[in-house]
Amino acid sequence: MIAPIRRMAGVAVVAGALLTTACSQTAQAPQPRTEFNIGWSIYAGWMPWPYAQQAGIVKKWGDKYGLKINIVQVNDYVESVNQFTAGKLDGVTVANMDALTIPAAGGKDTSAIIVGDYSNGNDGIVMKGAGDLASIKGQPVNLVELSVSHYLLARALDTVHLAPNDVKTVNTADADIVGAFASPDVKVAVAWNPQLTAIKGQPGAKQVFSSADIPGEILDLLCVDTATLKTNPKLGKALAGIWYETTALMTRQDEQGRQARAAMAKLAGATPEAFDRQLSTTHLYADPKAAVTATASPALVTTMTRVRDFSFSKGLFKGAATADAVGIAFPGGKTLGDPARVTLRFDESFMKMAAEGKL
Repeated sequence: MIAPIRRMAGVAVVAGALLTTACSQTAQAPQPRTEFNIGWSIYAGWMPWPYAQQAGIVKKWGDKYGLKINIVQVNDYVESVNQFTAGKLDGVTVANMDALTIPAAGGKDTSAIIVGDYSNGNDGIVMKGAGDLASIKGQPVNLVELSVSHYLLARALDTVHLAPNDVKTVNTADADIVGAFASPDVKVAVAWNPQLTAIKGQPGAKQVFSSADIPGEILDLLCVDTATLKTNPKLGKALAGIWYETTALMTRQDEQGRQARAAMAKLAGATPEAFDRQLSTTHLYADPKAAVTATASPALVTTMTRVRDFSFSKGLFKGAATADAVGIAFPGGKTLGDPARVTLRFDESFMKMAAEGKL
């Protein structure tokens, strides 16, 4: 099974505490460079990166632009995002909520240059018994608090006209949630794969809501330090080239595609069958045109408004008086929040180059 190492914005307080000071700090402008480190952690939608390194695709595109790109595994997801925030990594694979609440809320100017996929069933709410979602009212809910599971719960409650205080959340580590749900005392759990699959397989379990009910809201991104990107635009071109060559290969329905996916599964510690099941609930943006369209869509602004309002309500913007304290920029000049404090940018330019064959 794929290791349970994904998405825990609850640790964002480490970065969020910097909000009131980081934006006022004046850092030296990055210098042009030829070597870069991109961090990743195990998750189905991010396995193209280590595979590309193994298959020589990273070297191919690095050589094209005179760069050396190191694809660095970090065993703990949150640690990878914290390392990026601290400047130890030039880029990182990260979910949209965590990109906002950790580096961006910490004052680090961050650019999302590849919208890689969205969870299309990889995250879900499971209940014991035959009740529907509305019957969740008044029940304890086990989940990783302040993570995308918490966000998914909030979105689910809204669909049945319930408020967050209509349930009581029980903070449960992702490593413990499968065992917790097996306890007779635990009736509801929110989890992501592979734990979600394990929970759904327990006797009496019924999934009552999933990320497939809010398509496009739990996004997985490749983010790069904005200043580094501006000084070294070839890095963005190389990374886009790597991503789209690799995803084109892995989505092929032939022997080459099968072998690529099997190699990714091995890198993730999964069987090919388990990996393919996780890909089936991951909407992969293998086509750069589709990724550009999604990034330029008004729906992304709506999604990020929900994400930032939820994050602010949970205190993840430490030191901020309003949700507008962290600015988010979108293609076409649209800005959410304070335009003078933009620290998260959805930059479609490199995806667009890929779509137009200009890499």
